[in-house]
Amino acid sequence: MSGEWLITSHDDLTRVVEGQIVPDEALFAELQAKHLLMADQKRSTLAPILSQYRTRKSYLEHGPSLHIFVVSLRCHHTCAYCQVSRQPQANSGYDMPANASLKAVERLFEWPSKTLTVEFQGGEPLLHFGRIRALVEAIEKRNKYENRDIQFVIASTLHDLTDEQLAFMKGHRFQLSTSLDGPEWLHNANRPRPERDSYRRTLEGIERGRKVLGEHAVSALTTLTKRSLEAPEAIVEEYKKQGFHSIFLRPLSPYGFALKTANRNGYPIEDFLRFYAAALDHILAMNRSGYVMEEIYAGLLLSQLLSPFSHGYVDLRSPTGAGLGAVVYDYDGKVYPSDEARMLAAMGDHSFVLGHVDQPISEWLNSPAMAQILQAGVAEALPTCADCAYVSMCGADPVDHYARQHDVIGHRPSSDFCRKQMGMFDHLLERWDKSSLIEKRILESWALRVASRAPQAEAA
Repeated sequence: MSGEWLITSHDDLTRVVEGQIVPDEALFAELQAKHLLMADQKRSTLAPILSQYRTRKSYLEHGPSLHIFVVSLRCHHTCAYCQVSRQPQANSGYDMPANASLKAVERLFEWPSKTLTVEFQGGEPLLHFGRIRALVEAIEKRNKYENRDIQFVIASTLHDLTDEQLAFMKGHRFQLSTSLDGPEWLHNANRPRPERDSYRRTLEGIERGRKVLGEHAVSALTTLTKRSLEAPEAIVEEYKKQGFHSIFLRPLSPYGFALKTANRNGYPIEDFLRFYAAALDHILAMNRSGYVMEEIYAGLLLSQLLSPFSHGYVDLRSPTGAGLGAVVYDYDGKVYPSDEARMLAAMGDHSFVLGHVDQPISEWLNSPAMAQILQAGVAEALPTCADCAYVSMCGADPVDHYARQHDVIGHRPSSDFCRKQMGMFDHLLERWDKSSLIEKRILESWALRVASRAPQAEAA
């Protein structure tokens, strides 16, 4: 329950299960040290396990740390895999108005967390930069007496960045997050613009952001379409070419335009796992050759395997991170427990609307939507999850199961979420078991970097 584990032979496992192992064996002592075996119930204590468990679940003490403000649904891209119901660039009716944004700021400070990540999303949030500026100024004015630790992030294509915008971001210590799907042919195919210049403009935005905000202030992630799975090495090499030292290999999600184009862009989760294994091989080879690069998701899972600390990543929490680790304030003032819940609403399913920014957060937490999420939000209490070896390191994610299987609990054996998580944990453990000392140190360094950032929330 505290996340301890041990790799041993099947014969030794059988001896443990059948009670044939004896106290003077080295394996007995190792199992006892990892709380996998109890020698004497009268003389043993659960205190170490409870301490580790408390540490692993420490994110529950703080409330949501990730707060997403959707300032506009307008976008100048036409990505077929887009998870959001984007709107044409000229349609300003999908911009967040001043009254909704100011109410959202009031709600933000009702949460108890001392560390807040405020992320601006869209559409393309830079198309409504005036609202971002007003929100930042309102938040910082309020924070003069709230004394929270606040980090601002913009998730953007970084196209059309102006000097004025960058100067404002520098003055308020912004982080930039963008999408880079791979080399030019792949990025332009995945993220098309009428001018067919998406790749060029993205690289220009990355360079301008780095020049003003610093090298480490700009990060990127890739979303993988069916065509992406053909090029694991090329995608990794593109990130190296552009000077990135981290990459987030992210499969498609069943929302928005991504669902409508699933037949063209989608793929079985087994194909993703094969791609991931090839990409991870290339990343590790790159590290062995001297270029440092971390695969972010592997780092998150390894931090669960190799450290007792919570990473705070909202998709891998139990109890769920939806509404307990993250909150989304939509352009129209409606509030959601996760970005995925917002995407479902944009598709016409409003099952997970918590409420409106006019309401206090106590009403959101007592809403039918939150009750439904909490009912299926504890992995340790769910069928099949309760018996899974990885339950202490995984999450429940009821919104994802609802989106894929129309049920917040879902059928775990046929769940893409579960197949992905178990497949990746299996691969990383097998990798660890067969790794050289150098490779183990590389994997450990990824886990330690994630642990050093805890208990901050990560964007989903």
